[in-house]
Amino acid sequence: QVQLVESGGGLVQAGGSLRLSCAGSGRTFSGYIIAWFRQAPGKEREFVASISWSGVNAYYEDSVKGRFTISRDNAKNTVYLQMDSLKPEDTAVFYCAASIKYSSREDGYEYWGPGTQVTVSS
Repeated sequence: QVQLVESGGGLVQAGGSLRLSCAGSGRTFSGYIIAWFRQAPGKEREFVASISWSGVNAYYEDSVKGRFTISRDNAKNTVYLQMDSLKPEDTAVFYCAASIKYSSREDGYEYWGPGTQVTVSS
């Protein structure tokens, strides 16, 4: 079992940057695929990015490719989401999630953090 906690959200102007962190507990953290999802007001939760246990393989939703970068430091049990060139449409609650198998579907992940709010002003 793994517990996840996100941090790093906040208010930023369009074009700015934020780095989100997902801190995990448990000695098996490095064995999990970690993904970021987001949920905007009135919308369903959507996949943003994921990273393999080794950090070698990363996948991104089309609208964030070239702007967001996912990375991980297994020694620190932490996964990061560097978000650059932020747009107002990126405003959402961002969640990290863990799974032993790759998926871009919300129901593919067993463990979730409580989320962190990201607000991008125009």
